[in-house]
Amino acid sequence: MFVMTVDQRGSRRDVDRVDDVLHSPRPALVRPFERTAGDEIQAVADTADTVLDVALDLVDDGHWSIGIGVGPVEHPLPESTRAGRGPAFESAREAVESAKSAPARIAVRGVDADSAADADAVVALLAVLVARRTEQGRDAISALRRLGSQNAVAEALSITPQAVSQRLAVAGWHLERAARPVVARMLTTADRRADEATADRPSRKATP
Repeated sequence: MFVMTVDQRGSRRDVDRVDDVLHSPRPALVRPFERTAGDEIQAVADTADTVLDVALDLVDDGHWSIGIGVGPVEHPLPESTRAGRGPAFESAREAVESAKSAPARIAVRGVDADSAADADAVVALLAVLVARRTEQGRDAISALRRLGSQNAVAEALSITPQAVSQRLAVAGWHLERAARPVVARMLTTADRRADEATADRPSRKATP
């Protein structure tokens, strides 16, 4: 499982942006974002694709430190996200603290430290690519996702198809598309190894 703990950056000098996230449509989350304390929110996902989509959207928004915790959670999950417990929640707390000083304000932590570190590295690279885009690049990518073709984007933005292609290239759109499945696989591997590591731990026996 994947737990996201997300904290608003510079909240003391900014408006409260939590409600914007809480009321924005999101991919299917096991437990939706919920305010945990102050300007911090938390959600639970069960697939790497979902957590990556949500995390990169928040990176693109530019106002958040994003921690991704990978590992088991206690079942049954409570209805309230903030009432959840388990290693993934603990890792998400560690991750968000690390994210506050990370280059793209995102970090991954997990029960299996090695696989989580691998995922952390590739997630950070992809997040830096997204975070460094210009407004023109963001607009072009947003329009492409919505409209589906570069010709339609050119018409919507009143620019030439060649200009659209150039904006997408500068924004690293093709790199992102190629990298996303790879990053998702590494997150999935971290999740699987976290489950294996937890299963391999000897059970605690009561002392006589």
